[in-house]
Amino acid sequence: MKVFLDNAATTALDPEVFEVMKPMMLDMYGNPSSTHSHGREVRTQIEHARRKVAELIGAVPSEIVFTSGGTEADNTAIRSSIDAFGIRHIITTAIEHHAVLHTVDRLVKQGRVTMSNVGLDEKGHLDMDHLETLLKSHENALVSIMHANNEIGTINDIVRIGELCETYGATFHSDTVQTMGHFRHDAKSLKVHFLVGAAHKFHGPKGVGFLRVCKTKKIGPLVEGGGQERNKRGGTENVYGIVGLAKALELAYAEMDAHRKHIQSLKNRMMEQLKTNFPGVKFNGDIDPENSLYTVLNVGFPPNEINQMLLFNLDINGISASGGSACSSGANTGSHVLNGIGADPSYQGVRFSFSKFNTVEEVDYVIEKLKEIYQQR
Repeated sequence: MKVFLDNAATTALDPEVFEVMKPMMLDMYGNPSSTHSHGREVRTQIEHARRKVAELIGAVPSEIVFTSGGTEADNTAIRSSIDAFGIRHIITTAIEHHAVLHTVDRLVKQGRVTMSNVGLDEKGHLDMDHLETLLKSHENALVSIMHANNEIGTINDIVRIGELCETYGATFHSDTVQTMGHFRHDAKSLKVHFLVGAAHKFHGPKGVGFLRVCKTKKIGPLVEGGGQERNKRGGTENVYGIVGLAKALELAYAEMDAHRKHIQSLKNRMMEQLKTNFPGVKFNGDIDPENSLYTVLNVGFPPNEINQMLLFNLDINGISASGGSACSSGANTGSHVLNGIGADPSYQGVRFSFSKFNTVEEVDYVIEKLKEIYQQR
């Protein structure tokens, strides 16, 4: 059996999404910037997708900018805010995605901004009092704090963060890649200036995402060289990707409640079996369903000489899981997220992440293989 439990890294393309993408690949091949009928036909498809995304997340179409994915969207929000709003200080956390952390680090090294990290507890929750203190100390700051952590699943209260930002005149960017398509967003009521989505996190195609830019914030492009996306992103649009993104998000919203119930049951089952079969096992981050991604379970296995080869042995048994973010593959310094919350480094952290396509049988198979692996020692 082959089991894919790395859905926080990417998800399988939904067959219904593929079906709506095919005509855009084979039949509607005009350049959407061209004024002839072939181009206009394709332009219509892009704008229909833009309206659909906006409708689903409570935005207006003019606020939606299609990008190559979450990383570009995060970079655009941060870099363009620095240029457009005269921001000289960024408030973030030590456990953000590297799309945020590396961008902020580069800006700091260039001398363009200074930065502060908000304090965290052992589950990855923000110290809200510390955030307010930082906002009081830095006028016109940019706050870049994710909605939910991609490695440990802990959810931040972006409603409260947004209210604090409004009180102190800060610009608020939230990396919502892990929650988009899994939780409902209402951009009209959220006091978040920049929201982010990546299609491949909710069963859409890879290489396409979007940035929601609040209409009260006017930014310039990160990518120059054309007037596409209302002059916010140069370059010919990824048409079939955009159409696939909109369909995937539509399906995600239509099926969200059923998928959440199914996936949460898989996560609960795995937690119970891990606690029963592996004494001393820990769960990193918050596992309360009200405060955690139902799609992510970060497991800390007690000290054991086999831990170093655990992910390799899982792979040998056909099980795909992760030691952290897929974007950090090849790094040998351990998870910056687990380090950031002070997790015990003697425990082996493994992220199992679930999707609507996973089954009870797969969870049980993973538990059996884990038992076999550890029984070898």
